[in-house]
Amino acid sequence: MRRLIAERGRAIGIFSVEASQAELLDRLAQTEGIEWTRVIGFHGSELLGADENAPHSQRKFLFNHLVRRIPMVEFHGLRGEAANPEAVCANYAELLKTRSPDFALLGIGDSGQLAAIDSRNCDFSDSCAVKPTDSAVTLTIPTLVACRSLFLIATGGEKRQAVKALIEGEIHESCPASILQNHSNTHLFLDKEAASGLTHII
Repeated sequence: MRRLIAERGRAIGIFSVEASQAELLDRLAQTEGIEWTRVIGFHGSELLGADENAPHSQRKFLFNHLVRRIPMVEFHGLRGEAANPEAVCANYAELLKTRSPDFALLGIGDSGQLAAIDSRNCDFSDSCAVKPTDSAVTLTIPTLVACRSLFLIATGGEKRQAVKALIEGEIHESCPASILQNHSNTHLFLDKEAASGLTHII
């Protein structure tokens, strides 16, 4: 973010991490030297029916651990509570066109999910930038991988198989995160437990 702000005057990012990674956002909020008034934020997905005060709302999680703690110039939340999810997705897609994200901070699900994209709704060639699924409104794989820089965080033994599939498995929609093998600027941050299933420790 510091580099983007220095070079381009602003940084635009997608924040899509899990509740288990709250410490990461807490530390980011405390990091010195980031001009948050030049940062625009998007987030990856929101549960259908969830407003920003719902217990499992990702917006609530991001607001509590990051957005309310720093002077981010813009943060655009997906409205899971809206009566028309298709309209929400269409409007959000138009907003993304005017503010193309530079980077994405991502978590990975136990089965290789990214945002709310799992094996049931994954399409590596999806024509939609944002779409509703059975349970959420979510950014799609093409939207995520269009970012120039991707930062993926995985912690805990329950991520072991997903991390192995991501790094050592076939690129296949059964593991959405496997598409990151084709991204030239993906950075992985793993703890020992998440990396323990790898044949060759990286």
